[in-house]
Amino acid sequence: MALRDSPGTTTFIHQPAYCTGPNKEEDTIATLHGNTGGLKAGEIKSLERIYRRKTPSDTVITPELGRLLTELSRSIGRQLGALIDRHGDMAYVIVGDNHGITIPELSDYPLGPKRLRGLRLVHTHLKDEPLTNEDLTDLALLRLDSISAIGVLPDGLPGRFYFAHLLPPNPAGQSWATLPPRPFHQQDIDHENFVTALEDEMLRAQSESFDVKDKRERAILISVMSKGSKAVQKEAMDELSELAASADTLVMDTVLQRPDKINPKTLMGEGKIKEIIITALQKGATILIFDQELTPSQMRSISELTEIKVIDRSQLILDIFARRAHSRDGKVQVELAQLKYRLPMLSGKGTALSRLMGGIGGRGPGETKLETDRRRVRDRIGMLEKTLKDLSEARRQRRSKRSVSGLPIISIVGYTNAGKSTILNALTKSDTFVEHKMFATLDTASRRLRFPRERDVIITDTVGFIRDLPKPLMAAFRATLEELLDADLLMHVVDLSNPRHEEQMESVETTLTEIGLADKPRLAVFNKSDLVDQDYAFIVARSHGGVAVSALERRSFPPLMMELERRLWPDDGE
Repeated sequence: MALRDSPGTTTFIHQPAYCTGPNKEEDTIATLHGNTGGLKAGEIKSLERIYRRKTPSDTVITPELGRLLTELSRSIGRQLGALIDRHGDMAYVIVGDNHGITIPELSDYPLGPKRLRGLRLVHTHLKDEPLTNEDLTDLALLRLDSISAIGVLPDGLPGRFYFAHLLPPNPAGQSWATLPPRPFHQQDIDHENFVTALEDEMLRAQSESFDVKDKRERAILISVMSKGSKAVQKEAMDELSELAASADTLVMDTVLQRPDKINPKTLMGEGKIKEIIITALQKGATILIFDQELTPSQMRSISELTEIKVIDRSQLILDIFARRAHSRDGKVQVELAQLKYRLPMLSGKGTALSRLMGGIGGRGPGETKLETDRRRVRDRIGMLEKTLKDLSEARRQRRSKRSVSGLPIISIVGYTNAGKSTILNALTKSDTFVEHKMFATLDTASRRLRFPRERDVIITDTVGFIRDLPKPLMAAFRATLEELLDADLLMHVVDLSNPRHEEQMESVETTLTEIGLADKPRLAVFNKSDLVDQDYAFIVARSHGGVAVSALERRSFPPLMMELERRLWPDDGE
C-alpha cells in the first residue's frame, strides 16, 4: 500500500456516480479512488455499490462486506480498500493494482488536534499475506483508527484476517501493534470500544508529557547537517530551542541528523523523515521546525507526507518578529519580510502554505490565502516598499533634527538576548520593554544619556542580530538599521555568560559588514559578567579592548562611562 500518490504511479479517479441506499439519508457522491483504468463498466458499477454498505460501529467489517471485497478483488485481479468512518459509513473506496493501493488525500477527514483520524482501513491482499511495513507506516502516518487486511483465497472467499493498531507513547518507542492472524470469520473485535479505550490511553500517556489543556504549539526541532562538527550542530540546535521558547512553543523533542549526503528533496531520506513524523504524531507534536532553510520544493515534499505544519528557522524568526513588532515601522517591515519569503512558495498545490494559516508561521499576512493570487501579493509588496520608503524619509528627517543639536549618538548593537535593552534602561533610568527571550526588542528606542561632566549623548537601542539572518528580514530591516549610519559610536553588547559568545560576536560583525558599517567605531561591552568568573571577564574584555559590566549592577558602570567618554571626546584635555 502506498501513501497518497507515489512517483511512477498513475492514478485514475472515475467520474462520480450518484448512489442511494437504505442506509443513506440523502444522495451521496460515490467516487472510486485509485486506478480504475481497464475496468469494465459492470465492474465499476459493482465497485460503486460498495458505498451503499454500512458497517456497525462495534465491528471492524461485516462478513458480507468482507466477502464482497474479496470476491470483487479476485474478479478484477486488484487489491481493494475501504475506508470506513466511525458511523459505519463508507468514506472512500479505493482500487489498487495487484501489489497495493494508493490512499487518496483525506481532506474530508482532517486529523487536526485529534489523536486518531476517525477512519479505519480494510483492504484485500491477493496472496493472503500479512500486513506489510508500508501498510503499518501508513497506519502511523495517517493516524488511522486501525488497519486490516483480508487474504483472498483462490475461490475468492476471505482467507486470514490481519489487524494492527497504533500504540500510545511508550518506553520502547513502538508505534503500532499487530494481532495474531486468524480466519476472517473468527474476527470478533469490538471496534468502537477498542478505539475509545485506545484514545483514552493515548490521552493519559500524553498528559504525562505535557498539559493537554496547554494550547501552545508543540514542536519537534530538526537539524540536518552533512558537514561541520557535531558541536556546531548541537549549538545551533540549542539556539533553535531558544527561538522556539521566544515563540511560546513547547519543545517536545530534538532530532539531529548527519547523513552522508543531503537529500535535495527532503534533506534526509524519505524513510527517516517518515519515522520522525510518526514519532511527532505519537508525541502529540503540532509542528516540525527545521534549523536549515527549506527550499519551496523541499517544503512541499515534506508537507505532502504529513498534515503537521512544517516550517524552517527563517519562518520561526519571522513569526517572532510578527509577535513583537508594535510600531508602524516594525509591522510594515515584518509583513514585507513575510510576503517576500513566502512568494516563492506560492506555486503548485500550495499545501505547504495552506497549512500555515494559523499559529506559528501564519501570523501577519498569513490569514489570507496567499497562494491564490500571486499578483495581489506582488502588489502588496510594492505598496509596503513604498510605505517603508516614506517611513525611512521620516526617520531621516528626525535624525537630521538630532544632528542639528550637535549631540553625539551611541547605537547599541549586539546578538539577540545579549541584554541591550537592560543596559539602556540601567544607563538612562528608563523603562523600555525587556524580557529574557530572543528578539524581545524589535522597535528602536532612543534616550538621552548624561555623563558626570554634564555632557549629554543620544543612545539608541536597536533590534538584535542573529546568525544567518533571513535575507528578507535583512532587506526589510535595513531601513531600521539606518539609525546606525548616523551613530558616532557603536556599543557592541556581548552576553559573556553564553558559551557561544565568540561565535555570536562574529555573527554581529558579519552583519555590520553586510550593511556597510565595518568601519564604524565600536566598543565591545561584555554584559552579564556577574555570571562568570571575574578574572575571566577582565581578561576577555581586555583582549577585545572593551569593558565588562553587569546590567543588573550599576556599580559596574563607571568603567563603561569613562570609556564611552574617552571614545566620544578623545581630544578632551581635562
